[in-house]
Amino acid sequence: MTPEITRLHHVGHVVRDMPAALKLYRRLGFALPTPSYPAMVPQDGGTLEPFGAANTHADFPQDFVELVTVVDGVGSRVPADARLVPLNAPPSVLPSLIERINATSAKLSHCLDRYEGLHILMLSSSDIEATAARLTNSGIGHGGVNTVRRPAGPRVETVRYLEIDGAQPGVEAEGRIGVAADLDPGIQSSRAADHPNGAVGLVDATLCIADSELDAVRTRYEAYLDRTPRANGRGWVFDLGAATLTLVQASRLAEALPGQQPPALPALVAYTVEVRDLAATKELLRTNEVPLCRAASGEPFVPATAAIGTAIAFR
Repeated sequence: MTPEITRLHHVGHVVRDMPAALKLYRRLGFALPTPSYPAMVPQDGGTLEPFGAANTHADFPQDFVELVTVVDGVGSRVPADARLVPLNAPPSVLPSLIERINATSAKLSHCLDRYEGLHILMLSSSDIEATAARLTNSGIGHGGVNTVRRPAGPRVETVRYLEIDGAQPGVEAEGRIGVAADLDPGIQSSRAADHPNGAVGLVDATLCIADSELDAVRTRYEAYLDRTPRANGRGWVFDLGAATLTLVQASRLAEALPGQQPPALPALVAYTVEVRDLAATKELLRTNEVPLCRAASGEPFVPATAAIGTAIAFR
């Protein structure tokens, strides 16, 4: 039976300073729209004020990279051109909506307390209800399937997702791990940008694990993904269609990505994007004075020290 997990859906890079992160990503050659911030008018009146969590995406035809931050009230960290999105909901729904936004912010704050970098890994499912049932039957805790509807041009996009429970609801030791229904190809392709660096897709996420925990984490992800990985000498690789999820033991990380050290264990330490023309991508990065290293695979990557806590590789 074919597993319903089809590919990587997205990874999320959690940062403290959104304007600085936007500047970095644009130097790296990603095209990102203005970030969106949920906003409300204070109870004592006044103008809209952002709160909760804000984000933007580097969109590709079938997946994306999310850039996300927590709104902490420091106005200088909100981009001048930020898009404030008023919470327009019936009074009966508004409290639960605010509660959900605050819960998300709390999870992201927990992640930032560990380190600034990659904290979100969402897998894509062709049948989210089947995934939820399979996880439940396997004894894997999750928060159930959530449904969110949001405008997408002239259409309304329906987003269905679940988060796997770990030490606390919706947060595993390595961050927010979950599953989302496959993106609507018509909506996502219309959103996909022509990135100056030539990026066209998300093709790997790398999770670094303490050597003593490698087998336990591999078993956990076998249950999440409903498939068996292949060994690669430094850990394990799960094949997910055109993409992979790589588990690397901490003692071998510097072999795979020279110079890199995990900020904590376990940690999502890197992601890889496919580009149209690698030589052109490298030239753009050099022109923009972005430091490049070479992975054991030969792929160029931007080290975590130059990319706000996550290594970013190009294939």
